[in-house]
This record gives sequence, C-alpha cells and structure tokens, in this order.
Amino acid sequence: MNDTTHIPLPSIPTSRLLDDRALRLFVILAAFFCVNAVLAEFIGVKIFALEDTLGIAPLQWNLFGQSGSLSFTAGTLLWPVVFLMTDVVNEFYGRRGVRLISWLAAGLIVYGFLFAFAAISLAPAGWWIKAAESQGVADYQAAFAAVFGQGLWTIGGSLVAFIVGQLIDVAVFHRIRDVTGEKHVWLRATGSTAVSQLVDSFVVLYIAFVLGPQHWPTSLFLAVSTVNYGYKMLAAVLMIPLLYLVRRSITRYLGERRAEQLRLEAAQ
Repeated sequence: MNDTTHIPLPSIPTSRLLDDRALRLFVILAAFFCVNAVLAEFIGVKIFALEDTLGIAPLQWNLFGQSGSLSFTAGTLLWPVVFLMTDVVNEFYGRRGVRLISWLAAGLIVYGFLFAFAAISLAPAGWWIKAAESQGVADYQAAFAAVFGQGLWTIGGSLVAFIVGQLIDVAVFHRIRDVTGEKHVWLRATGSTAVSQLVDSFVVLYIAFVLGPQHWPTSLFLAVSTVNYGYKMLAAVLMIPLLYLVRRSITRYLGERRAEQLRLEAAQ
C-alpha cells in the first residue's frame, strides 16, 4: 500500500476573507439582485394602469387590433433594477458571476413560492378571516390565496423567461465587449438588455397566457408583449446615466487598480 501524505491547505482567516472589498461588493450586488428578482415575481400579480397612476387621460394605444390604456404588472417597477445589477455584475465579475446570481435568484423564487403555497394551505384562524372586513376584504384567506397563489403557468413562464433572458444577456454583453473593448459601456449594457428582454417579454406571456388556461388570442399576446418590451427598453435607456454613476462609485470603492483588474478578468 502506498502511504498518502496529507498536506494541509493554507487557511485564510474569516476576518481577512471578509476584508476583500471585491468579495464584499459581490455579496452586496448578489443580495440586491436576488431580493429585487424575488420581489418582482411576487408583486407582479398586481396589474396597474399607468395613465391612472400618473393622473393623465388614457392614451388609447392601438396595436395588432388591440386598444386600451397602458397596463403593466407591478413587477416592472423592479425589473430595471435587475437589469442594472446584471450589467454591473457582467462588467466586474463576468459570465460566471451573472450565471451564479441568476441561478441563485431562480432557486430563491422557487423556494419563496413553495412556502407561499404552504402558507396558503394552512388552516386560517376563524377570527383572522374577517380581520380586514372593515377595509373591504370580506375573506382574508381568499385574498391571501389570490395574491400569493399565482398560477403554475405564470410561475413557470416567469422562471423560464428569467433564466433564458439572463443567459442571453450575458452572451450578448460579452460579445459586444469583445468587439468594442472597454469603450461604449452603454452599448453593451443596452444592447444585451434589448436582445434578452425581447425574448423575456414574449416568452413569459406566451407560456403564462397563451399556453396557459386563459388562451389569449395572438393579437392580444403580441400587443401586451410589445408594450411591456417598449417599457423595459425605455427604462434601460433612462438608466444609462445611473449605470455610469454606479460604475464610477464601484471604481472609487475598489480603487482604480483593483477595479481594472476585475474588469480585465471579467472580459476573459
């Protein structure tokens, strides 16, 4: 028998590990990314009217034979933040960083919905059912189930669209980066969002509302998807100055040399 020599690996004190600013930054970005992605899924059950929210007359858009006011899911308020976090992680931590936080967020979304369904199945206390009756909620249990018990088609569509969109985003981002180098940060950020959200905006609604039990007609599916995509692209363009501001702040936090090192490694 051959003797196996066990060579102890050098240990890194936890305090020193957490002192690494690049590591701490990644943890903060990942946490912010994940909480926004999970919240967007949960609040997305609410549909709001943009014109009524802004206090203006309905625009009465007409697309593919469909007309009406501009209606969006409440989750659209948070998705631009997710896009921004994706671009920042892409910039400093590369493909592996984006894939890691994307799969982590998807796992947390599934985890959250599993416990939401578990909470719905719990027998409600008798007094709690009528607890919000004075606020116009006759049955608190029914309201809770309606809000948190989103259909499996909606959840499935959102998850598939989210993962596919993120994988496309990282691929397009680095393809543009390969061509332009470190110049034109806005181009790779907006370009990757344009392609990934074109897929995301149509896939999620197709799975949830065309393949799902509601069976939307093609005209309605195309109209709503186009409006949602237009909103996301407008938000992506408006957030370009914020992207540069966040990039500059991170460079200041890490130091020019460390930030440059991360960007070079991320581009590999």
